[in-house]
Amino acid sequence: MNKYRKGFYGILLLTLTMLFGMTAQAKTDDTIKTGIYAGDVELSGMTAQEATAVIEEHIESLKDVEITLLAANDHDVTTTAGDLGVTWKNPELVQEALELGTHGNVIERYKILMDLQHENYVYPIELDFDLQAINDLLTRCTKYDQEAINVSLKRDGGKFTVVEGQTGYVLDVEKSIDAVYDYLTEEWNHEACSIPLEIVVDEPKGSAEELAQVTDVLGSFTTSYKTSGSSRSANVANGCSLINGTTLYPGEEFSTYKTVSPFSVANGYYMAGSYVSGKVVDSLGGGICQVSTTLYNAVLKAELQVEERHNHSMIVGYVKPSMDAAIAESAGKDFRFTNNTGYPIYIEGYTSNKNITFTIYGVETRDPGHVVTYESEVLETIQPTSESIVQTTSQPIGFVDVQSAHVGYKARLWKVVTENGVEVSREQINSSSYKMVPRTATVGVATNDTNAYNEMQAAIATGSIDQVKATAAAIQAAQQAAVPLPATGEQTPAVTETPADAGGAAQ
Repeated sequence: MNKYRKGFYGILLLTLTMLFGMTAQAKTDDTIKTGIYAGDVELSGMTAQEATAVIEEHIESLKDVEITLLAANDHDVTTTAGDLGVTWKNPELVQEALELGTHGNVIERYKILMDLQHENYVYPIELDFDLQAINDLLTRCTKYDQEAINVSLKRDGGKFTVVEGQTGYVLDVEKSIDAVYDYLTEEWNHEACSIPLEIVVDEPKGSAEELAQVTDVLGSFTTSYKTSGSSRSANVANGCSLINGTTLYPGEEFSTYKTVSPFSVANGYYMAGSYVSGKVVDSLGGGICQVSTTLYNAVLKAELQVEERHNHSMIVGYVKPSMDAAIAESAGKDFRFTNNTGYPIYIEGYTSNKNITFTIYGVETRDPGHVVTYESEVLETIQPTSESIVQTTSQPIGFVDVQSAHVGYKARLWKVVTENGVEVSREQINSSSYKMVPRTATVGVATNDTNAYNEMQAAIATGSIDQVKATAAAIQAAQQAAVPLPATGEQTPAVTETPADAGGAAQ
């Protein structure tokens, strides 16, 4: 019995010696124990400095790894982890690895050391990425987006044909940022990879069967621009062509301004008369409001839902009061309407012999005896009672530019519905107020000729534009008689007058 006891104590003493030896070693060891890894990087026997360096070297090697982003419409965009700003997120793992097996009681430390002899201990390398870099790259990927194009109609030679639509593919940037970041920080194995982005698929509206029903004329209207010059005529034709061929599905809204803008040379517009601040001035797209006005009246006849309509600042000559619809970028004016029918509609627009016509096709669901007409009612007429003369030193004496007077009106528009010849309703659709603008003359007074200046001032004092025009003409004649015309054929200042109906419209 004594022999066994001595043996037991001997083994116990040996074990304790080993444990105390390991404890002492743990307290003094400044290297990482065998079997400890950071990801795929072995750290066995390394100091903290050495382990940090080898992991950083591994991170550096990751910067060249290719990452492919699967963008919209089967486009691939290849980048690298370095371009996405890969960094090491948890460098504290080195100290944790160094201290593994040095904490706890003797038994706990012994167990860890024994486990390391049979199985490696792996610390995960946590990575971080630059969210702004990911965002910048994905923003560039939006160039591959493809807008959905609805199935539409085309009318040629009096016949409709169906134009096939196009599926839309749009990158959801915000969701794609999350998808890329989450994959790279949680699932990536540090090898070349492909990451699908979040793509929104937008299927086109409509079908050939649905559009085949569009055959009935719901409303049509024509206005004339026979008094317009070539530039204004070109603007009317251009604006009409931009609207022609529009297919509008149930519930969809149409914006005239968005469709015909921008008013630029590149978009087919010329300088022509338009209403600005109570005057007729030349601007790009002058006359475009005759396009929106003609469309407005076709829409009224089709009984579509008008969302926004504005009258002109001054009366126009191509429709009755309250039957106009002005658009103007500077004033935020638009003509908008919604297809409130249960079927698609098609807008046809064309010009011929200086007439513009819009016809709206759809599916007629109104009773054959249902007839809609519109009546313009003038509530007040405001006649100009005076003339206005404005002097300017920016023009030479003899220059006179006359803006004809515009009569002011207050009016409203009535919608009258009859069923089988019997009036069943009368509804006010809009009210309009048009400015009265007196006949106005802008008179040049810049001169070194004191006598001519005094003559012009005397004419201005009469308050008569006709007297001013006569005086200006006399001054010009005297100047031309005294001084020969330049050989270049340079024009002398002219007396001009813009008629009341210049065919202009506010943009």
